Amino acid sequence: MQQLQFELPELDRKATQRAVEDALEKYRVCKYLVFEEREASTTAGYVERFHGPTNVTSDSTASIAIHNVDAQAAQKAYCERMERQVKRLPVNEQKVIRLRYMEDDYVLDYQVQMELGISVNTYNKRRWKAFYKLALALDIAVQKSNDEAGAT
Repeated sequence: MQQLQFELPELDRKATQRAVEDALEKYRVCKYLVFEEREASTTAGYVERFHGPTNVTSDSTASIAIHNVDAQAAQKAYCERMERQVKRLPVNEQKVIRLRYMEDDYVLDYQVQMELGISVNTYNKRRWKAFYKLALALDIAVQKSNDEAGAT
């Protein structure tokens, strides 16, 4: 009987960490900043306007309404996706990610270590494991190139 083998990819640690931290920062911005809706301008403009192509129609009110709905929905969907992926992590890794990156307060690494009562090494291992899993789940993992893999 032939067995299927599956190997986890070797990731570029710095680039992957940067990508995951960027995604978590985007989550924080989407989650905690209020979405400002655009409004249509009703003030008349007194600028001379020359005719453009006559087969093009413009509906600024419709495009503003579409933006308001689509942007808000995209923001909500992104937050829900990120929360779903973090919820799938083991509890210890979830705690690290939630406390450090998903709260509205900006907390530093050593504050999370103190709150969880863990050492620097344990914190770094848990955070990297969580980053690795999140990067693969969110499809933002940066794999090591063949040049780097051979050199290390």
